[in-house]
Amino acid sequence: MSSQQFSYLSQASVKEVKETLNQLPREMWAEALAWLMTDERLACQSFAKSFQRKVDLALKEDLRMETIFFYERAAKSKGYQAIAGIDEAGRGPLVGPVVAAAVILDENVDWRGIDDSKKLSAAQRDHFYDRIMKHAHAIGVGMADHKEIDEINILNATKLAMVRALDQMNQKPDYLLIDAVKLKEVQLPQDNLIKGDSKSASIAAASIIAKVTRDRLLESLHAQYPDYDFASNKGYGTEKHYAAIKAHGLIDAHRRSFLKGFL
Repeated sequence: MSSQQFSYLSQASVKEVKETLNQLPREMWAEALAWLMTDERLACQSFAKSFQRKVDLALKEDLRMETIFFYERAAKSKGYQAIAGIDEAGRGPLVGPVVAAAVILDENVDWRGIDDSKKLSAAQRDHFYDRIMKHAHAIGVGMADHKEIDEINILNATKLAMVRALDQMNQKPDYLLIDAVKLKEVQLPQDNLIKGDSKSASIAAASIIAKVTRDRLLESLHAQYPDYDFASNKGYGTEKHYAAIKAHGLIDAHRRSFLKGFL
């Protein structure tokens, strides 16, 4: 495509230029920018700078998408077909379960924007949660509750939740990408990646499913115990959370092993 196809916009108002270009598909952005740079109107030149940033960010994201599937493609180059990313949410809070998720992504879907759940807003997490639930090849969610955490410690409870997540998958993986944790309990080849939720799209997807699942559980718990502000703190030890414990005591879902010093 040639930038000349946009020459008709020279007779359009700046507002019409912006509306037209902002509605273009990504594959036409470069040509549109090339034409926009030739429009000598000051308002168009100003818009060209912001449109350039939009194009640059899109190119940067395309490059990130190439790198964020590196480990999945490396596993497939070895002959593996079903690569599952695994991550957890809720190792640090004082209340509730630790939740793990395992996800096998469809790489043919456009996953631009997916990232470590901690880097996304709540609205972005909800958006990707729905996309993952709709388009992933397989998803499993597992939990270990507060009593199991107290009994076997948080690391072992995290591993237990991960094993349970794998057990819930309707398609069994043949290779695992796990955020930091080593799952010796599972006899499958695996890569254990430090900060894997930023390095692997599959682990990022698992982090989103685990995070959204647990956050919704804590929002339900908030409805039962509003004094503890679980909807906002998601069970973490905020000042308001500790103040509520002092005023109202512990609820059943509190992790006693996390509160020994406080008690």
